[in-house]
Amino acid sequence: MGGMVRREAFLRTVAIGLIVAVWLAALILPPLLLLRARADWLEQWDRPEAQSQWDAFRQDMRQQSGRDGPVQRKVPKSAEPPVRVWLRDYFQLAVVAWVLFMGVLGGFFSLLVVGVLRGAAGGIGSRQICATSLAQDKPCRHRNDEKQHERDANDTH
Repeated sequence: MGGMVRREAFLRTVAIGLIVAVWLAALILPPLLLLRARADWLEQWDRPEAQSQWDAFRQDMRQQSGRDGPVQRKVPKSAEPPVRVWLRDYFQLAVVAWVLFMGVLGGFFSLLVVGVLRGAAGGIGSRQICATSLAQDKPCRHRNDEKQHERDANDTH
């Protein structure tokens, strides 16, 4: 019996460690990969052909904006492609937002899962909870259920 309890505790510890590792990887890897790819993307969008494609797109939108039809097109205000502006001016904001939201939401979810794992197997302080439950005449994790059922039956008669 003691070996089974140790094995369950070990598996629970491993599961908690994996959850934390996955959370940290999800927190750190995307910003690092974006940072690594950012220089190549900026170089690609700084080429004259990318700017000429953007200018052609804006010109096409200008021509379609005056037409009658079910969809009215708006001409983009930016003289530069939005991807270039985002990569150059707002990249740090995107990384901070990712770390903030993934840190808070992922951390909360990890704590939730860790709490479920610890609570389902008895977790920390389960003996205190059982002692309190027995003192309050309530069953504790399916122990003394027969006595409780007898008490409940006597209370209803």
